[in-house]
Amino acid sequence: MDRIESVNNIKIKQIAKLHTRKERKKTQQFLIEGFHLVEEAAKSNIDIEMILTVSPDKLTEEMVNRSKAQFEITFKVAEKLSQTEAPQGIYAVCNMPDASQGDMKKIVYLDRIQDPGNVGTIIRTADAAGIDAVILAKGTVDIFNDKVLRAAQGSVFHIPVLEMEFSEICSKFNGKVYGTSLENAVDYKQVDACESFMLILGNEGQGVDEAILAQTDHNLYVPIHGKAESLNVAVCAGILLYHLI
Repeated sequence: MDRIESVNNIKIKQIAKLHTRKERKKTQQFLIEGFHLVEEAAKSNIDIEMILTVSPDKLTEEMVNRSKAQFEITFKVAEKLSQTEAPQGIYAVCNMPDASQGDMKKIVYLDRIQDPGNVGTIIRTADAAGIDAVILAKGTVDIFNDKVLRAAQGSVFHIPVLEMEFSEICSKFNGKVYGTSLENAVDYKQVDACESFMLILGNEGQGVDEAILAQTDHNLYVPIHGKAESLNVAVCAGILLYHLI
């Protein structure tokens, strides 16, 4: 196994650029960090270009077999590649998957959600709830953002995540469409679980676009019984998804 010791190594400099959306889009690659994420990628159908680690002895047989190359790196190089305060010392450069559009009966649609932690948590929750796909509107944070990947905990490898405008997905979808809003909406408990639905979740500050809300079958809200002004959008997603399924 080759060893990379310098933070100025050309390969390391190129990999570090994957922290930017522009470079990810240009190369069609993304970087993951941490043993759990690398392990999940190896278990999935993700095309792993290379794995870099400070501890080659900890690489599993699956990681070695599923990656095209492996490199040993120093802790200084690990710090260069890390986006966390405590680097875990293992990284993988992955090629972006072709998101397939299979049978989508249960969908989550994210309208301009900006917080990567929220988006990652929603993807993870959708995966746990058995949702068929997560659709991102333009203006939603990039799913290959490192904070999204960490919050999703590998779920981006399990569930299709597509970029699509609302008009496009609506033309292909025949189920119930539920928006989320505090105005002109009904308590979520007033609607029943159904075999096919799309749940629309909106921007943390502005909510779901009014033009989209006007096209839904129902707009739902989760009642607040305490003094909190509002619910976090990812928490709201969990409550509604597990009710609707």
